[in-house]
Amino acid sequence: MRALWMLSLFCVAGTAAAQGAYPVKPVRFISPFAPGGGTDTVARALAQRMGDALGKTFIVDNRPGAEGIIGTELGAKSPPDGYTLLVANLGTLAINPNLRKVPYDPLRDFAPVIQTTSSSTVLVVHPSLPAKSVRDLVALARAKPLNYGASSSATFLPMEMLKQMAKFEMTHVPYKGTGPALTGILSGEVQAMFGGAINTVPQVRSGKLRALAVAGDRRARALPDVPTVAESGFPGYEANSWNGIVAPAGTPRAIVARLNGEMLKILALKEVVDYMTADGAEPAGNTPEHFGSYIRSEHAKWQRVIRDAMIASQ
Repeated sequence: MRALWMLSLFCVAGTAAAQGAYPVKPVRFISPFAPGGGTDTVARALAQRMGDALGKTFIVDNRPGAEGIIGTELGAKSPPDGYTLLVANLGTLAINPNLRKVPYDPLRDFAPVIQTTSSSTVLVVHPSLPAKSVRDLVALARAKPLNYGASSSATFLPMEMLKQMAKFEMTHVPYKGTGPALTGILSGEVQAMFGGAINTVPQVRSGKLRALAVAGDRRARALPDVPTVAESGFPGYEANSWNGIVAPAGTPRAIVARLNGEMLKILALKEVVDYMTADGAEPAGNTPEHFGSYIRSEHAKWQRVIRDAMIASQ
């Protein structure tokens, strides 16, 4: 018995020592999208600075495909030792699991580490449309047929949520990518769309599009004079896009806390704030517990929107 007791103490001490020395080898960030997008940008900004802070290489491993499902599954099934992290977002943890069958559980298969960014999509219209506010757009849509463009569930569902709240109809025109959707509204093929700030803000500033509102819970730094949808007469509306870091479920809490602490410091750096806001995002930063609660609330919210819109699971 004494031998077993000593052995158990040795194992606990060895585990604690290993966690205390973390990391002792390179750490991998799985980015479930192709290089160059918003999620990948976040991963690379963090990886470089985490490597400098902790003295080990942080590698970005792009695993695109199936709207992020392939890379997210890989993250869920990786060893929970702190050496594989996943760059997650609204689509992979809150929307995809409610739209289709996915090979992971977004609420049970991951240990939240930190929310890294929050960014708002922008409701824009073609200048030929005589709408200067969200209420104007709703009134026009009730009076005559209008259509809107969307290139993904993250730009399709915000309009569906607005349609549910404001009780109007508008025809959805799907596009295969952000570029074609932007071309569609710039040409007048569609009258409205929710688009990411990085793509829409330059068009708004040049006068090629008119911004009616931002979808998030606060005004965008890039468009300080544009109200939120909630401010425009629809209280409770909020459709933030976000990114965050999660680890496989079972990752030691000491490692999660270490990662969270270092990432909080990085997200507060002026150079990082400037880098991310230039792309229309804002650094977030919170505790693992708060991020976990936020993931659960986002999952439940979009579950309701998808159900009420009667969108069939795929």
